[in-house]
Amino acid sequence: MLDISYNDFSGSLPLCLVNLTSLQWLDLSSNHFIGNISSSPLRGLKNLEHLSLSNNLFQIPISLSPFFNHSKLKFLNGRGNKIYAEINHQNLNPRFQLERLDLSDGGYSGAFPKFLYHQYNLQFVDLSHIQMREGFPSWLLHNNTKLEFLYLINNSLSGPLQLPLHFHTNLSYLDISDNCFQGYIAPMIGTYLPRVRYVNMSGNGFRGSIPSSFGNMSLLQTLDLSNNKLSGSIPEYLTIGCISLVELILSNNSLQGQIFSRTFNLRFLRELQLDGNQFTGSIPHSLSNCTFLRVLDLSHNDISGKIPWWLGNMSYLEILDLSMNNISGNLPSNFCPANIQELYLSRNGLQGSLKDAFYGCFELIVLDLSHNNVTGSIPPWIGKFSQLSYLILGHNNIEAKIPIQLCNLTQLSLIDLSHNHLSGPILPCLRSTSNSYRQQDGSYNASAPVSMDEPLEFTTKSISYSYQGSMLSYFSGIDLSCNHLTGRIPTEIGNLNEIHVLNLSHNSLTGEIPASFSNLHQIESLDLSHNNLEGSIPSQLTELNFLAVFNVSYNNLSGKIPDVKQFATFDESSYRGNLFLYGCPLKKNCTEISLPPSKSRTSIENKENSCFIDKDAFHASFGVTYIMVLLVIVAVLYINPYWRQAWFYYIEVSTNNCYYFIIDNLPFLSKFRFCNFCK
Repeated sequence: MLDISYNDFSGSLPLCLVNLTSLQWLDLSSNHFIGNISSSPLRGLKNLEHLSLSNNLFQIPISLSPFFNHSKLKFLNGRGNKIYAEINHQNLNPRFQLERLDLSDGGYSGAFPKFLYHQYNLQFVDLSHIQMREGFPSWLLHNNTKLEFLYLINNSLSGPLQLPLHFHTNLSYLDISDNCFQGYIAPMIGTYLPRVRYVNMSGNGFRGSIPSSFGNMSLLQTLDLSNNKLSGSIPEYLTIGCISLVELILSNNSLQGQIFSRTFNLRFLRELQLDGNQFTGSIPHSLSNCTFLRVLDLSHNDISGKIPWWLGNMSYLEILDLSMNNISGNLPSNFCPANIQELYLSRNGLQGSLKDAFYGCFELIVLDLSHNNVTGSIPPWIGKFSQLSYLILGHNNIEAKIPIQLCNLTQLSLIDLSHNHLSGPILPCLRSTSNSYRQQDGSYNASAPVSMDEPLEFTTKSISYSYQGSMLSYFSGIDLSCNHLTGRIPTEIGNLNEIHVLNLSHNSLTGEIPASFSNLHQIESLDLSHNNLEGSIPSQLTELNFLAVFNVSYNNLSGKIPDVKQFATFDESSYRGNLFLYGCPLKKNCTEISLPPSKSRTSIENKENSCFIDKDAFHASFGVTYIMVLLVIVAVLYINPYWRQAWFYYIEVSTNNCYYFIIDNLPFLSKFRFCNFCK
């Protein structure tokens, strides 16, 4: 035995290895070895039984021809190397009979390895991520009756899923996810593979209904059919026969109808993901029997009714996602599963106050209630949610002031209170931190990656994005836009040096833009538009190297616009609506607002172009005023007949006077008489 794995060895294998003729067990994994296995000393080690080459830089032929004479070889692990096809390889039968084979993550693109046709003792096969463009190798199951683990993930395999000719009673794990399989799932799959514990067929093109024969897999613990084109309903026999099922993942299909029937018998279910389908009806009461349920995701469906009270009694529930449905009614009182950490209820028709809804959910990390009709104020007890990192309450009817208790939440990363009726000042103690920080070269250093799988919607750079998983570790922001907030922007906001997005637009904020904003070194989007801010744009903001979106439009700002660094890239929309701002990119490109006392032609031209008058606004106001004067005169003449008679008499006298004046003073017109014109 020789084990030199997990070191820093590099270069080619030394030729002296060929002298170890009695070597049976060799582990070279997780180093930096290079070279082609076909010309390595490993060809001469014919007593090898166990060979691990994983996570190196070897070149391994897909045929494994260098080992054809290794009659004792049973274990071969070549994961994470470069797998290639030999050009002039002869179809020879190997002398070995492998029991475990792993060539995954090698990037090979070609046909299925032909030597596998001659293997009959395989128990474990992993050929994932090596791009083999063929159909499903049903012959591999037929020839290897002892096969327990078969992983063919992301291989571009296509065609229908063909079952073996006979029942296969030893297969326990089958993963063919992220391929190009099409057609229907074989109706008898559960009959031919009755002992399977793990099935993953996600990310393919399967259509049709889910076979009821899955119910014959009484040992099945995980079934993942997500991201396909399946339709119909969930087979009742599946919910009865799969008594050991722990994970059921059917996300992103076209399934419909009621979720489960009353005969539901999945008592050990821990994870149920049915999001992205067309399920209707209410949340079935039969789910209350799943006392071990940890994840429940029913989002992006057409589920209606109210949130059932019994969900609050599920002591193991950690993640609940009911977003993007038609759920209505008031928020349940004292709704707080004991271990709930992530709660997503956005884009429904929920009503009522937060006062008694989630009191006691002190382990919450995510609270998303956006796009509902929630009323009332943010309750003070929210300050006890010490683990809360994501507070998303935008697009509701929440009113009153921002509670001071929010300042107790030191873990807050995303705060979205936009599109509500909040009033009062911005709290200077608000925080927004992230689980990572960006280094000077722009790269990130994550300190505590987030493992959330459910998406969170947040608006940044004027576009709404969905963030999930580890991406949330690199993102933080505050959105207080579209409220009734007043007062000055606290200078303390400038101390949030980890924040990426700050949106305070569409409020009634006054005062100047704090110069402390220059400390927001990570900020990418800063929106202060549609307020009553005054003063100039602080020149220190030009040091914000990552700022991609900047908007201060429709305020009362004045002075010259910075035109250096990234500020030279912002267009007119970032500054419009500020009458006293000048400089690029505004059309009113003034060099100075004040004029010298000289009355020269140059000074007059500068005065005309000094941007004090908005020409469009002047023309519009002049036209409206002119029309209003005419309408007033017409109205007065219509109401008072004496004034109307006097007005027309005055017009007639004035017309005659003008006529005779012209005749008397222009001789060549004296020849003409009024009667001639009548003719």
